[in-house]
Amino acid sequence: MLVQLASMRDALAEALLELGGRDRRIVVLGADTSVSIKTSLFGDKYPDRFFNVGIAEANMVGIAAGLALAGKIPFVSTYSAFVPGKCLDQIRNTIAYQKLNVKIVSSHGGLTVGPDGASHQTVEDVAVMRAVPNMHVVVPADATSTRVLITESANTPGPFYIRLARPNVPTVHASGSDLHIGKAKVLREGSDLTIVACGIMVSEAVDASEALWKEGVSAEVIDSHTVKPLDIHTIVRSARKTGRVISAEEANIIGGLGGAVAEALSESHPTRLSRVGIRDTFGESGEHPELMAKYGLTSKEIIHSAKAILGGN
Repeated sequence: MLVQLASMRDALAEALLELGGRDRRIVVLGADTSVSIKTSLFGDKYPDRFFNVGIAEANMVGIAAGLALAGKIPFVSTYSAFVPGKCLDQIRNTIAYQKLNVKIVSSHGGLTVGPDGASHQTVEDVAVMRAVPNMHVVVPADATSTRVLITESANTPGPFYIRLARPNVPTVHASGSDLHIGKAKVLREGSDLTIVACGIMVSEAVDASEALWKEGVSAEVIDSHTVKPLDIHTIVRSARKTGRVISAEEANIIGGLGGAVAEALSESHPTRLSRVGIRDTFGESGEHPELMAKYGLTSKEIIHSAKAILGGN
C-alpha cells in the first residue's frame, strides 16, 4: 500500500491563511522560528497581523495574552522545547488562569526532532500542559487532522495547546474527515482489543491493526487527538466491548495519553491496559526512524503489546 506523507507545518500554514482570510481577529506570533514552522507565510499575506518577537518566548506569551484581552484570536507558535519549554509560568498565569482565547501551537514535539537531541526533544510537554487547568490539549495525527483541528480550535473559546511533529507523516484521515475537539475518532472497528493513540502513533496503530487482522486478531483503533478533555465515553464504550486496551503516544506515558486513559478506565471501567510510549526517559541524538525503533514507538511494539495482553502475560 502506497503511504502518502505530508507536513503538519504546511497544514498549519494553510489553515491559518484560510482563517486569516475569514476573520480579521486572527493574529499570529512567532519567535524566530516562523520560516521553519511556515507561519511566516501568514506574515507575508497579512503583515499587519503577524508579529515576530524574536528569541523571547515568555514575552511572546504575554503579548498574546494582551491581544486576546483586546478581542483578537492569537496563534502562538514555535518549537515545543521553547513553548511550553521556557515559559510555563507565563502560560499558567497570563493565559490559563484567565481562560484567555490563546492558541499555542508547538512544532517539533517528541523524539522525532531527531539529531537535535534530548535538549530539544520534549517528551513531557503533553503531560505538563494537560495538568494546567483550563487548557485544551490536542495532538493531531497527520496533516489533514492538523488543518481541521486548527480551525476547530479557532472556533472554540479558551486556551489551547496543539502539538505538531517535525517530519512529514503518513496521511491517516481522508480529506474532509469529520473531526471535532473533545471527540475521539474510531478509525477501525474491532472486538478483541482497543488501541487508543494520538499524534504520529495513530498511523502506527492502524498498521498494527492491519497486521493483527491477518493473524486473526480484531483490533479497534481510536484516534484520541484531544488528550484533554479526553473523550472518556468513546474509550470506555470500546473497552467494554473488547476488554483490553493499549495506549500509544510519542510522549512520556506518565501523565500523557497513557496516564489519561489509565485514569479514565480506573474510574469508569477497570480494564487491562498496556501503555506504549516513552517510558520516563530522555531521548538522544539520532535520525527519527532510528529513535522510534529504539524507544519502542512502532507498530511492532504495539503488536508485541497486543499479543502479550491477549495472552495474559
